[in-house]
Amino acid sequence: MAASARVAQAGVTSMETLLAEPHSIEDTGLTLGFLVDMVAKMLYYEGSLSGFRIAEALCLPFHQVIERVLEFMKREQLCQIRGSGSLVTGSFEYVITDQGRVKAREVLERNQYAGPAPVPLPQYARGAASQRTRDRVITPAMVREGLAHLVTSPALQDRVGAAVNSGQAIFLYGLPGNGKTVIAEAIGHHMMPGAVYVPYAVEVDGQVIKLFDPLVHEEAPEPPPEKGGNGSAPRRDMRWVRCKRPVVVTGGELVMESLDLNYNTTTRYYEAPLQMKANGGVFLLDDFGRQLVRPRDLLNRWIVPLEKQVDFLTLHTGKKIQVPFETLIVFSTNIEPKSLVDEAFLRRIRHKINIPSPTVDEFREIFRRVCASRNISYDEEVLAYLLDRYYVRVNRELRSCHPRDIIYQAMDAARYLGQASRLTKELIDFACTSYFVDL
Repeated sequence: MAASARVAQAGVTSMETLLAEPHSIEDTGLTLGFLVDMVAKMLYYEGSLSGFRIAEALCLPFHQVIERVLEFMKREQLCQIRGSGSLVTGSFEYVITDQGRVKAREVLERNQYAGPAPVPLPQYARGAASQRTRDRVITPAMVREGLAHLVTSPALQDRVGAAVNSGQAIFLYGLPGNGKTVIAEAIGHHMMPGAVYVPYAVEVDGQVIKLFDPLVHEEAPEPPPEKGGNGSAPRRDMRWVRCKRPVVVTGGELVMESLDLNYNTTTRYYEAPLQMKANGGVFLLDDFGRQLVRPRDLLNRWIVPLEKQVDFLTLHTGKKIQVPFETLIVFSTNIEPKSLVDEAFLRRIRHKINIPSPTVDEFREIFRRVCASRNISYDEEVLAYLLDRYYVRVNRELRSCHPRDIIYQAMDAARYLGQASRLTKELIDFACTSYFVDL
């Protein structure tokens, strides 16, 4: 039975099955015509390429897949063999014919995508479902380790851990400067176990959606191969890239159009929206409530994805397509929740976590860590002066970001004045005078 048939029969399939190297055109899930179009574009752009080079560029095996495509193209006089210094068929040089150029120009009028071969949408959907964050178990030890670079209370760590373990949306709120964004990023970078496989692109109805984004997806090393019964490791489908779980952060710049397919009228293919790139990881909506779109409109956009784990996107033809929504979405805001959303929406977000201001002991520990990171001697007397003069006397509330900002500003002043990198009361005065603003 072909791999594609096994995948279809299995429904929700393990990544091991989906990642099996295709041994036929049928296994790729793409049509012969689609692959002919891709090879024609490559030969049109490059002039001539070896069979192995075409296979490498398309991330598909030469034997039984690309070789069959090239044989068809030769029969249709779309390409021809120029020659080779080897009897190995994959090393033959293929050149495009005049008829092939006409074909390629027709194809380029429809679609100029010429990267790795895409994965069909149904295969991608099964892959996203098998790698969803909600199936990963987060333990207290993992949370402690993931937040070890931050100063947080055990109670807050447990609330965050339980929220992440649920796989449901999280609403972080509280005063600015206390680490909501840093905690949300730590969830994605330090608490999500394992890696995910992301296809370079996805195909639907002959259209291409470019998904892999180097700005979002950081490649991860392949695990040691497990050898089969014959002693050799099975080859995998190279159209998928092994990546660390993605963390997509968007803030006040977010507009509604960012959440749908971006069709490029010049290249005639699509760029995946942010939430699709975040599948298998975390999607952080930072500064929620400060976007150009109304919070209510933005929240209405998320109701179906949050409840059904599917999203609906629109092709430029007007057709709606269903794509997986397997991302842990985190809302982070400095604005009072009741002024942003109604009770009905908050009910849909199971975990609402207030990120509090630090206690004096937590502030001290942050201050000590920042000093250590800058190779500055920690001075308890200087810290006591800072707390008394700029917090207690003026009734100012502590913030988690203040130690870092004040120390950095004090060191800027020391460098300007030609002084040693050592905290003094005078440098604290210099920094705080230009840092704090009475509102």
